[in-house]
Amino acid sequence: MKVAATEELCILLLTASCLVLISGLQLDSMPYDYYATTECVTEPQRAQYRGGIILNPDFDHSIHDWTVFGNGTIEERVSNDGNRFVIASNRTQPLDGFSQKVQLNKGIMYTFSAWFQLSEGSDTVSVVFKTNGSELVRGGNVIAKHGCWSLLKGGIVADFSSPAEILFESENPTVEIWIDSVSLQPFTREEWRSHQDNSIERVRKSKVGFQVTHPNETALEGATVVIKQTKTDFPFGCGMNHRILTNIEYQKWFVSRFKYTTFTNEMKWYSTENVQGQENYTIPDAMLKFTKENGVSVRGHTILWDDEKFQPEWVKSLSPDELREAATKRMNSMVSRYNGQVIAWDVMNENLHCHYFEDNLGENASAIYYSTAYHLDPNTMMFMNEYNTIAYSGEKIASPANYIRKLKEIQQFQGTDGISLAIGVQGHFSSGVPNLAYMRSSLDLLAATGLPIWLTEVTVDPSPDQAEHLEEILREGYSHPSVQGIIMFVGPAQAGFTSTPLADENFLNTPIGDAMDKLISEWGTGTQTVIADRRGIVDISLHHGDYDITVTHPLTQSSKKLNISVGKAFSQEIIHVKMQA
Repeated sequence: MKVAATEELCILLLTASCLVLISGLQLDSMPYDYYATTECVTEPQRAQYRGGIILNPDFDHSIHDWTVFGNGTIEERVSNDGNRFVIASNRTQPLDGFSQKVQLNKGIMYTFSAWFQLSEGSDTVSVVFKTNGSELVRGGNVIAKHGCWSLLKGGIVADFSSPAEILFESENPTVEIWIDSVSLQPFTREEWRSHQDNSIERVRKSKVGFQVTHPNETALEGATVVIKQTKTDFPFGCGMNHRILTNIEYQKWFVSRFKYTTFTNEMKWYSTENVQGQENYTIPDAMLKFTKENGVSVRGHTILWDDEKFQPEWVKSLSPDELREAATKRMNSMVSRYNGQVIAWDVMNENLHCHYFEDNLGENASAIYYSTAYHLDPNTMMFMNEYNTIAYSGEKIASPANYIRKLKEIQQFQGTDGISLAIGVQGHFSSGVPNLAYMRSSLDLLAATGLPIWLTEVTVDPSPDQAEHLEEILREGYSHPSVQGIIMFVGPAQAGFTSTPLADENFLNTPIGDAMDKLISEWGTGTQTVIADRRGIVDISLHHGDYDITVTHPLTQSSKKLNISVGKAFSQEIIHVKMQA
């Protein structure tokens, strides 16, 4: 029998301005359901959003409203527990199976979910939207298996209004595809933004109250309370390159905005050992000195890179034994040198799309080097770092399911017990409308691991709407409950960041820079001024971080200063401020 996740685990809905009955009250719009699991389960849960616009989503009415696409047959089956589902058999082509027609509307976000099982083995199953007669738009995939149910969670953003046929793709046409609990839920952009705003309010902010009084503890109406954030709890930063060492304007521009960074190239192997045996850390050493002096935290990027074309030239001609020795020497040199000086390590960059070290040293190469890095610097987070996982809904190699499978290989490898493993998703987006529905669903799936998630290299390809798209992506990342940091691989044009420049050659903001500064201000780093009401009360919601507070008497102009730290565990009790006469 299916479990109704939204009924039994309603806390997971993380209510965001929704159409749901609570104690008989009807709110305004549908909440977003952040629930996801990467486990293969005995019985699927009921369809999210009761199926949304899908008809007969739980197959309570046999195969009514579902049709065959291509070759094959579809039929209903019932499990021993009474759960109804549908199977597609006698398939001859990848897209053969069940289908249902829906209407897609331009500008609407569609979140998709369904549970899948195969008659034998395992294979990737994708959801595909067939539009305009022949165009195929993929909305995500899952690794389906025999003997248990796996959740596919994904989505699309419609850039057209058109009827569409929902199809399901498996490259192995000899297996039966089993499906259950299908959902396609539309959200307007306004609803999507309300999810973000409510999530930010819930996970990034806390309520703070001040009561300002006279010396006799009577309320002091009209007192001015100036609130200035001195440090943010959420790591939000920008890539940095070697030009910062000699460019004073670049230095001023950077430190006035960011406290987190990743060196874009300067720590990579081809930068520190271009000639075998001649290590040169002069530039990253100088950059680390600069960041320390300015209170900027650094992510270590990257110890090794699994792509052959990004190895130092001399590495490419090494034998496997020589490569193992060179990589071990590189690992020991890099990690030991900067032990405790970086907040994270990208250990083996892009080891889903690429497998240079696995091809030469064996299938456990990545896991071995994660174990090595962990033992060299045990208190620092060790990241996987991949592209397309959240940015491209047609991705299979680095899909959330394959990403998590690789994570588990590392976690289960001997010598990694206790490792602080973390998830790095680069976030390189193309120039079209970003698929935020897929991005959020992918983050939901990755979040089911319980590991920290960072967006590590966010960029957007040039287009007239580049600034708008970057803002949408950053807001989506910041608002997701499980994202713990964001680094953009962008910067000023004078420093060579020409594809996504935040500032021009004169360090004047571009439209992208304006969008970024707007978010920095919105997320709590600006100064706020509020006036105490007739009760002497100031109630305000503040982003997590450290604050300097100045309270000024409305008549005498005397002031009182205090410092507070606002975090997830911040007490909502009133802070009493007694002013002098």
